[in-house]
Amino acid sequence: MPLLVVGSVAFDALESPYGKVDRAVGGAATYFAVAASFFTHVNLVGIVGDDFTEVDAQIFHGRTINLDGLERAPGKTFFWAGRYSQNLNERVTLATDLNVFAEFKPLLPEKYRSSEYVFLANIAPALQCDVLHQVKKKPKLAAMDTMNYWIERTNAELRETLKHVDILMINDSETRELSNEHNLLRAAKHIFKMGPSILVVKRGEYGAMMVDHRGVFCVPAFPLEEPHDPTGAGDSFAGGFMGYLAGSKDKSDASLRRAMVYGSVLGSFAVEKFGLDRLRHLKRGEIHARARHFAKLTQFKL
Repeated sequence: MPLLVVGSVAFDALESPYGKVDRAVGGAATYFAVAASFFTHVNLVGIVGDDFTEVDAQIFHGRTINLDGLERAPGKTFFWAGRYSQNLNERVTLATDLNVFAEFKPLLPEKYRSSEYVFLANIAPALQCDVLHQVKKKPKLAAMDTMNYWIERTNAELRETLKHVDILMINDSETRELSNEHNLLRAAKHIFKMGPSILVVKRGEYGAMMVDHRGVFCVPAFPLEEPHDPTGAGDSFAGGFMGYLAGSKDKSDASLRRAMVYGSVLGSFAVEKFGLDRLRHLKRGEIHARARHFAKLTQFKL
């Protein structure tokens, strides 16, 4: 089942204790689309400048990713530069140049408008809401990401968009800020009143937590000796999560729990190398093998 994603395609300059890259293809929609494409067909909507070459676009080639919605505009592609701390838990943003992304107004190609699975990556809430209005009928499953910038600066628009989605996927600090609740379970109840019926909290090295009316499900972060680059881990998680659900065409509790595991699997692979280098060469067999490893990590008898 095709999965629509709307968000950023970018160039990243990354620095961590494990090395440095000056120009890597990145962006939320890119990480999401590549991760999701292991499970389903992906329809991507984004914008790039005329500096985004065919060599750069090769990250999408050979995958079930449709680029009819990738707009090309005169100017430079969105650029972000950051440096990570020794333990990779903290980062300093060195540059954020929106470039052509500053004028991004998503326009869905006609064949995208019948999408039944939709993911709204981290863009302005008003644009996210406009995308949902372009979809012809209510999707079977709509999910979104957001960040503290939108929570603080466009809260009214964000709350309007939240009324129209089923799943909100954000980190723990954003969960607390949006809900004004420190306890994550109380925060979830508060957020459910805004519209979503499922909250997925991304917690970095502590894994991820899903809360819905049936209760709570948690997955750990996969233990890695040398993670290199956390950039895109959350977007890869979202891609694995939504990609699995769209591919399985199943929204049951069991399927949602498996989606949490596959999201964590894709996120764990993403951090093993800089940028998209690990996902670029990843095989489906490796994904399923790591999912089985996740099962062993959490299985026990009473």
